Amino acid sequence: MLILASTSAARKALLAGAGLDFESSPAPIDERAEEANALGKAPGAVAVHLATAKARAVSALHPGATVIGGDQVLSLGDAIFHKPANMAAARAQLDALAGRTHRLTSALALARDGAVLWSHSSIAELTMRSFSTAERDAVLVEEGDAVLGSVGAYRLEGPSIRLFDTIVGDYFTILGLPLLPLLAALREHAPATLKGFT
Repeated sequence: MLILASTSAARKALLAGAGLDFESSPAPIDERAEEANALGKAPGAVAVHLATAKARAVSALHPGATVIGGDQVLSLGDAIFHKPANMAAARAQLDALAGRTHRLTSALALARDGAVLWSHSSIAELTMRSFSTAERDAVLVEEGDAVLGSVGAYRLEGPSIRLFDTIVGDYFTILGLPLLPLLAALREHAPATLKGFT
């Protein structure tokens, strides 16, 4: 059995698109408390810590299952951003990112029976244009509450793409699930989940 330790619509869509049979289960952890435990670590290490904690927690509830834990951290210099609580926070977050390059670190971990089998992180660098407040507000109106589910207060698969200048990195990393490394890890650690595609 393969379980995604997340209810993320984007992650579920990517796994389904790859033809995997899986269930999803939210991880029973306090993400901010886990992040505090990783205080002082680089953003990439924080992402791996969170992904691992999620995978372990869900695997402890489902004996024998292979569990995928994932997390994504947006960093601007040393500052780490979280999902905005409301549209005012989304506006402030976009203003902080405007005209600058930020990093998205997407981490994954595989666990079974509480033991971590594999972990990985990938980085994408994204540069936003120096957009006007009118452009920002127009995009947020089109996006609606969907941006509140994103650590960047934007969706590259939506109108938010108009706010960007350059993007360097893997598309799956940007969506929060580095799919090719994950598939390679599943071939090694849980080949039965790939239905013969080893």
